[in-house]
Amino acid sequence: MIDKKPDWLKITYRDTPNREYVEKILKSLSLNAVCTEANCPNYLECFNRKTATFMILGINCTRNCRFCNVTFGKPDPIDVNEPENVAKAVAQLGLKYVVITSVTRDDLNDGGAEHFAQVVKWIRKLSPSTKTEVLIPDLKGDVDSLKIITQVSPVVIGHNIETVPRLYSEVRPQAIYKRSLEVIKNVKFLNPSIYSKSSIMLGLGETRGEVIRTFKDLRDAGCEILTIGQYLSPSKYHHAVVEYVEPKTFREYKDLALEMGFTYVASAPYVRSSYHADEAMNYKIGELFTKNNDDIWV
Repeated sequence: MIDKKPDWLKITYRDTPNREYVEKILKSLSLNAVCTEANCPNYLECFNRKTATFMILGINCTRNCRFCNVTFGKPDPIDVNEPENVAKAVAQLGLKYVVITSVTRDDLNDGGAEHFAQVVKWIRKLSPSTKTEVLIPDLKGDVDSLKIITQVSPVVIGHNIETVPRLYSEVRPQAIYKRSLEVIKNVKFLNPSIYSKSSIMLGLGETRGEVIRTFKDLRDAGCEILTIGQYLSPSKYHHAVVEYVEPKTFREYKDLALEMGFTYVASAPYVRSSYHADEAMNYKIGELFTKNNDDIWV
């Protein structure tokens, strides 16, 4: 395990009243943000920008992935008011683009798909001009469950591949690499108008060849948007950081991914799946994926 972070991972955020404002809204509506639950290194920056990635379906996950800081435990009861409350928070924050994610809910027949759909519908009802991106679990590979989400047409559906197939047994043993690829493939099959997105972490012990092969697998599955970031271990009980990947390598991977046909790639140490997604989507949909502005992701 590597203990000392390199200089390029040392960042400082300036706190602002916006952080308290976001936290107050989340608390008043009994909402959760993956920003804090997953101990995201960017959460202060995002809160200071008056945005957050909402995490629905509770804070306890039915899977115990070794890279993730979200709590593993008995699932929370579904809050039937949560879809409306998320929409209220989106309206109060004035978000023009919002990302919704969740814990994995293997205890639910549809994996939480209907709840996702209700959140999208409520956001559309209270903030008709707001674009919605959903970052979903694999829904146990059930196509009918995925169809529930694709039918409400969020702008983007993301499902993270997370790492290369060789490391699945170590990093996310309850997931299946091919099943995750099928989720991404089926997004485009069920609703071609939806942009498909995925994310991979570096520094878990993968090789360059394995990373490139995973890029190819994602492209073959129809994935259009790719984010690449550095894995940071939440604690000594999680999977260790094997390598801190240099920024120049992230730039090289970005160039390779674009050459392979991804239409938009964000690649830098602190990039996360939903990081600055709202800024990227400020551009017109037809122009978005040709504008790869590195400044957004540094």
